[in-house]
Amino acid sequence: MSLKPSPIDHPDPPLDAKMLDGLADPVFMVDHTSVVVGCNSAARDLLGPEALGRKLHLILSNKNIVETILGTLDGKPKSHTEFSLRYPNGRDYQLRLWRLPDLKSAGPAWVMVIMHDVTDVNKAAQLRADFVANVSHELRSPLASLLGFIETLSGPARDDPQATNRFLEIMESEAKRMSRLIDDLLTLSTVETQEHIRPTASVKIGPILKRVAETLSVQAKERDMEIILNLNRNLPLITGEPDQLTQVFQNLVANAVSYGTIKTPIRILTSTHSGILDEGNAGVSIAIVNQGEGIEPADLERLTERFYRADKSRSRSMGGTGLGLAIVKHVVARHRGLLEIKSIPNDETSFTVHLPSAGS
Repeated sequence: MSLKPSPIDHPDPPLDAKMLDGLADPVFMVDHTSVVVGCNSAARDLLGPEALGRKLHLILSNKNIVETILGTLDGKPKSHTEFSLRYPNGRDYQLRLWRLPDLKSAGPAWVMVIMHDVTDVNKAAQLRADFVANVSHELRSPLASLLGFIETLSGPARDDPQATNRFLEIMESEAKRMSRLIDDLLTLSTVETQEHIRPTASVKIGPILKRVAETLSVQAKERDMEIILNLNRNLPLITGEPDQLTQVFQNLVANAVSYGTIKTPIRILTSTHSGILDEGNAGVSIAIVNQGEGIEPADLERLTERFYRADKSRSRSMGGTGLGLAIVKHVVARHRGLLEIKSIPNDETSFTVHLPSAGS
């Protein structure tokens, strides 16, 4: 005669985790022998389809997570804790753990684990902290210079006309630098606030590009450079806000002039495209191309980050705030477009803005 196993020796989990397949967070259950006895769909995606029935330490690479779960099984529960799981997906998770039954109940226990992804929350918090630190750093230097010059002009250089003129020029430059930074910060804040609101006006991109080319032609001539506008006559209307689009192309063309090699042309090329990101939305592509030192591959992905500069000393010497390309990125996103950057070191660099046509 066969004997049925004792429910104490081989207990069934009090809940089938598959019932929680509708949850976005990974949920799994571990029994008193540290074997995974239940997984919802998100947990199977994260831990692998073979996770069910395996020991905990064989499916989780983070020893701290394993020890926390086992500690909960042993009667040392933690309501929640946060860990980074570098494999397989490099994300941050907040673990929420429940011991079933509770500590007062006799017999074997289980732990239900919910892994809540907090990567984006942590990243946003870090971005805010970095933003405050960067703004403080960018303002501290010119403010220190201004205070130093004011102190000098009030003391040793009080009766020195040459020193006074020289210091006043530097003070004016530093004050303008702070003014540009504040203007760009206000612009960036406005653009980010409006990013979810798509513009509604129909705009011709040709006249905007012509004005930008004319406005920056003087700056280009100072470096013996020429801005060449190749305007396609059959460009469709796009949905956009003229002032913001003007700012986008002024930033991109000004950067091309500043970072291009002297006596080389700046080309503005326009064309139509059949769709952005294969979404089938026809529209316009505008490429700003210059020749120069170019951008290293390691810097390309970070160029649109706030305050990121591939060449910090050169950017500051030219009056850059480190926010121009961040503004460009958010304006293009508001217009449901795409910014594409390509660069060959010591050759050609192109910034291409793809914008959907009106009605797309």
